[in-house]
Amino acid sequence: MNANSKRLHVITWGCQMNVYDSGRMADVLAPLGYAPTELAEAADMVILNTCHIRDRAAEKVFSELGRLRLLKQAREAAGGQMVLAVAGCVAQAEGAEILARAPYVDIVLGPQTYHRLPEMVARASRAAGAVIETDFPTEDKFDFLPDATAPTGPTAFLTIQEGCDKFCSFCVVPYTRGAEQSRSQATIVAEAKRLVAQGAREITLLGQNVNAWHGAAADGAPGTLGRLIEALAAIPDLLRIRYTTSHPRDMDDSLFAAHRDIPQLMPFLHLPVQSGSDRILSAMNRKHTAAEYLNIVERLRAARPDIALSSDFIVGHPGETGADFRATMALIEAVGFAQAYSFKYSPRPGTPAAAAQMQVAEDVKDARLQELQAKLRTQQAAFNAACAGQTVDVLFTGPGRHAGQLGGRSPWLQPVHADGPESLIGTVVPVKIVTGNPNSLTAMLPSHPLEQERPQA
Repeated sequence: MNANSKRLHVITWGCQMNVYDSGRMADVLAPLGYAPTELAEAADMVILNTCHIRDRAAEKVFSELGRLRLLKQAREAAGGQMVLAVAGCVAQAEGAEILARAPYVDIVLGPQTYHRLPEMVARASRAAGAVIETDFPTEDKFDFLPDATAPTGPTAFLTIQEGCDKFCSFCVVPYTRGAEQSRSQATIVAEAKRLVAQGAREITLLGQNVNAWHGAAADGAPGTLGRLIEALAAIPDLLRIRYTTSHPRDMDDSLFAAHRDIPQLMPFLHLPVQSGSDRILSAMNRKHTAAEYLNIVERLRAARPDIALSSDFIVGHPGETGADFRATMALIEAVGFAQAYSFKYSPRPGTPAAAAQMQVAEDVKDARLQELQAKLRTQQAAFNAACAGQTVDVLFTGPGRHAGQLGGRSPWLQPVHADGPESLIGTVVPVKIVTGNPNSLTAMLPSHPLEQERPQA
């Protein structure tokens, strides 16, 4: 690091898109001399990249800001400066509240404005007050971002779509991320090629509703995610493609065909359903039924028989009865999920469900969540256990937790651990699954000595 460089520390909460955004904020600030540091106390600028999805998200932000205030004061007492910024969805939703409760914050910016960070830093440096940017700009931020230059590992995220037009009753995303917007195929393919040149072998396409992507295709007409995946699959050395998060309403024929025809598209799909009750799905404004969801699952399995499914569930949405909950449990039984995420409903300010009647008691939500999660854990453990004895292609992504161990991912996104040389990192290797654990797989390389010592059948 040269004497004129500054240090940047980014704290990221929430989804994979926030991880991607944090990386792009670092790219934007690099021309100003900011280099990353793992230590907040050593930073000239600290960014909190926040998420508004989970319960008490704002309070967690204010708690962290209280800790950072002490670091900022210590830096100023020593004659230095620390620029403190709050970004992301909490900033978008509660920017004025942040400045009222934490006036020592220098910059507040929403998810659609981080391409303006250099200007905001300059304004904060020369102004006495804070800078707040939480409008939804008319320009596409991706048109103003520099090319990513930081080296990547074997896996990388690539945002192709942002925002949401669905307005589910429980969700703040349409209010914090804005309307659905899609990048063009040309810009996505160009970024994917750069990521591959930097070492990525697996790319996960990101979007709040990623399968609603409709950016301009090669011929200028609105494209589909299936056709975009086809274009990405033509990139040499891009071995694996994934996408998340999807909405059942946006599954189309081209996407089913992509799962059938494109080997680089991994046989794993995160497809949130939230509830198995049509009455609650209607109250949630999901605009699909349980039967329609099950039909999508049937079509996916017909297209790709080895596909594994993940989902999201919310228990205790306002008005949920015991019968509604049992319908959700029946859907889980019918599908059989390889993994899933589940939560108790918690009100998000400004969303329709927050003001709805018939809020479900906390003890009822707790009991339902425990029952649902127990079922999901059983299904995940059974899926992993069924992998034992199989030979599976694993992309090794880095060292494991123990000496001589590698960590990687199966085609179904399971963590896989195996003893092997670090030279295998970034390669896809067929390995034998020895044990299917509840949350991971233990594997053995074909040339492992223990494998060679086994008696022949």
